[in-house]
Amino acid sequence: MEKKITVTLGVCLILCLAMPVRGQWRDQDIAARERIRENLNRLRLLRMTEELELRHDQTAVIFPAAARLEKEKAEISRKIGQEIRELRTLLRSESPDSQELGRKIDTIKKLRRSLQEKDLEFEKILEENLDEVQKAKYLLFTLDFYRMLGEKLDRARKIYRNKREF
Repeated sequence: MEKKITVTLGVCLILCLAMPVRGQWRDQDIAARERIRENLNRLRLLRMTEELELRHDQTAVIFPAAARLEKEKAEISRKIGQEIRELRTLLRSESPDSQELGRKIDTIKKLRRSLQEKDLEFEKILEENLDEVQKAKYLLFTLDFYRMLGEKLDRARKIYRNKREF
């Protein structure tokens, strides 16, 4: 099972790296990016279920909440990206309007706070539905999952760079 999850994660990471990097995403790139995000979230939830040994009643509450919050976070992230692109455009102009810059900065800060609030909302749901052992396991799971994800991503980047050099 561990091997299947590692392979799935590796494929997702390679797909992330294979996507073109540019200032504006085409519709199909956005859709592919969203699928990757959804797959990584599913993987995280499946691994979390195993690591925390979630019961069915817990899963029935946590999974729908996680799915809803991830969709909301994805939309907020999309808005942040748009605002940042507009901020870059403003800064490239010969004489940027300081009031408009201030509005963009405020908007981006508010959106970033919204992301943090979504994370806090998920933590509250976990707090209400997990026992103390599961809460402790969740803290460790989160650290380990994202560290492992970063390591896999670094390895995939190295492989991708090495292939491009040949």
